[in-house]
Amino acid sequence: MKIVSALIVSSLFMAQGASAQAPWPSKPVTLVVPFAPGGSTDVTGRMLAAKLKAEIGQTVIVENRGGAGGNLGADYAAKAAPDGHTIFLATSTHATNVSLYSKLPYDFVRDLAPVSQVAYIPNALVVNAKVPVKNLAEFLAYARDPKNDVRYGSAGNGSSLHIAGALFNSMGGTRMLHVPYKGSGPAILDLLGGQIEAMFSPLVDVLPHIKSGRLTAIGITTKKRSATMPDVAAINEALPGYEVALWNGILVPSKTPPEIINKLNVAINKILQQPETVSLLADQGSEPAPGSPAQFREFIAKEIPHWKKLVEISGARAD
Repeated sequence: MKIVSALIVSSLFMAQGASAQAPWPSKPVTLVVPFAPGGSTDVTGRMLAAKLKAEIGQTVIVENRGGAGGNLGADYAAKAAPDGHTIFLATSTHATNVSLYSKLPYDFVRDLAPVSQVAYIPNALVVNAKVPVKNLAEFLAYARDPKNDVRYGSAGNGSSLHIAGALFNSMGGTRMLHVPYKGSGPAILDLLGGQIEAMFSPLVDVLPHIKSGRLTAIGITTKKRSATMPDVAAINEALPGYEVALWNGILVPSKTPPEIINKLNVAINKILQQPETVSLLADQGSEPAPGSPAQFREFIAKEIPHWKKLVEISGARAD
């Protein structure tokens, strides 16, 4: 009887060991995108999901969980099982939300572990083509003139688009009036219709309208010019120190095993170095940003206080 019991116990331990060492991934992986379908984050997420399948040998399903400025999706991902089968496409919005919201249901640093940054995303300052300016110097003069009313739209109070405009006003001595919308889509429609004069927007959302001549690109919000539009000045050239740079990257629940994080990192970095990926991101006005989990963690640690300063300048609160 003792021998039988010993065999049963031994079998249980062996089964547990085999289970613990089961290869990852053992089932389809869910990529949580914290915004609605169709936006720039969703486009990047779907591109990444399609390419990850070839690298990890399992289907990657995009699950859109939008709402509360990206916090619903972040909270869902942070509380998912830490087994590598739920991954999360975070954006600079989540570093901003740490300061923008007085209370969050998750801790962005404690509850999520960085895997790899994916892309670096410049915003563009664009104006309706009927605004009588063609470049950054002319726009600064126009927006400083008290005779001119300049309204700029955003995706809502506290959004990066709002903050970009508030920082521009603060550093440039301009008098633009902020008009918040429920998302960037409605704001772009009103910009095209002439209800507002200006907007700070991710390049991917306005490139078609710039190419068609309905919008004029005035400046780029990153420190350097965008490779997609090298003839458009960086705002930093006229307002030294100006920078509002967006980004996105993959994180997982914090207790996900390091070996899974490393496998994911290798797969993502391989994808980001593919010429097709570089081309797809360039079409969105973005640049690939490969790197290690440690580098991404260090980057986020710097981004949170950076966005805190910008939130303070804008005076924005989300709750």
